[in-house]
Amino acid sequence: MSKCPYCDFNSHSIKNINSIPEEEYINALKIEIEQSLPLVWGRKIISVYIGGGTPSLLKASSINKIMELLRTFFNLSSQIEITIEMNPGTVDSSKIKEFVTSGINRISIGVQSFNNSKLKILGRIHNKSDAIKTIQTAQSLIDNINIDIMFALPGQNIEDCLMDLKEPILSEVNHVSMYNLTIEKNTLFAKNTPENLPDEDNSAIMQDIIEKKLFDKNIIRYEISAYSKDGFQSVHNKNYWTFGDYLGIGPGAHSKLSFQDHIIRIKRIYNPNLWIKTTMQNEKKSSNKKILQINEIPFEFMLNALRLKNGVKRSLFQERTGLFINIIDKQLKIAYEKKLLEENCTNIKATDLGWRFLNNLQEIFL
Repeated sequence: MSKCPYCDFNSHSIKNINSIPEEEYINALKIEIEQSLPLVWGRKIISVYIGGGTPSLLKASSINKIMELLRTFFNLSSQIEITIEMNPGTVDSSKIKEFVTSGINRISIGVQSFNNSKLKILGRIHNKSDAIKTIQTAQSLIDNINIDIMFALPGQNIEDCLMDLKEPILSEVNHVSMYNLTIEKNTLFAKNTPENLPDEDNSAIMQDIIEKKLFDKNIIRYEISAYSKDGFQSVHNKNYWTFGDYLGIGPGAHSKLSFQDHIIRIKRIYNPNLWIKTTMQNEKKSSNKKILQINEIPFEFMLNALRLKNGVKRSLFQERTGLFINIIDKQLKIAYEKKLLEENCTNIKATDLGWRFLNNLQEIFL
C-alpha cells in the first residue's frame, strides 16, 4: 500500500497489509481513551469520525472492537452520527456489511475521480468499477453516504470535471465533498509537481459548474467543499466548523476542548508505531497539550466559521470563545469595507466575493 502523491495527512505506506499491528493499536486506543475521560466527563458525544489514512484497511472485527470501546467509555447520543472513511480498493461487500452491523451509520467513500487515468495519476489503488460497486453496496445498507471527489486535476478539462459529477448524480448520493487539488508541502506532488494543472480561472469555472449542477439535483453547497441534500449535512464537520469541541484519539489526532476559563488543543504523536509504544508504556509524552492564548482564539473561530455558506450567529462567537465580539470590531470593519463580509447585525457571513477569496478574508483575523 502506497501513500497518494497529493496527500499530506497522517498516512503511511506499508508493504504488507497483514503487518498492521491491529491488536496493539486497539489496546493503545483503550489506554488513551481511559486517560482522556476526565477531559470529557458529562459531555454527550454527538458524532464519531473514524478517519485519517485508510481505516477501512482494518479488519471488520477491529472496527467492531473500537465501537465497543466507544460504547463502553463514552456517553453517546441516541442520534449519534458515526462515520468511517473508506477506500474502494480496501473493502468488499461483506466487510462493508460488518462495518454497518457494528454501528457505523455514515460512510465516506474516497473516490476522488471516476476517470481511471486520473486515478492512476493520483496514485489510487481502485478503479471506476471498484468505486461504483462500493457506492452501490453502501447504499444498499444505509442512506447516509458521502463521496469525496477532487477537481482541477492534472490534464483535467471542463468536460472531464462534468463526467466525474455524473456518477454521484446518477447514484443519487446524499452528500458530496468536492476538493480543489492543491499542492501541499511534504508531498510527492510538491517534489514533482504535474505540469498540466488547470489554472486558477479554469479551476474557478469548474467550481461554479459543480455548484450549479449539484444545486439542480437539490445537493446544496453549505460549506466551502461540502454539498448535501436536506437533512444530510455532516454533523461532525459542522461541529468542527462552528468551533465546537472534539476529542481526537490515535496517532496524529488533534483535540480542541473548552473549559470555563480556557481552551486547550492536544496533538498526539504522529508516527503510529511510536504512538503505540509510548501509549502502551503509559508515558505522558504520547501527546502535546497547549492552552490557546486570547489573541489566537478569534482567528481560530473565524478560520472555521467563515467556511460555512450561511455563516454563523454573532452570538456563537462569545458562546464558543468566551470572548466579547467587540474584540474583533477592528477586523470586522476592515472585512466590511472590503466587501468580504455581509454587514449583518445577527450573522457573521462571507459575501460571494469573500467566499471566493476566503484565504484573504480569514487572514484579516490572523
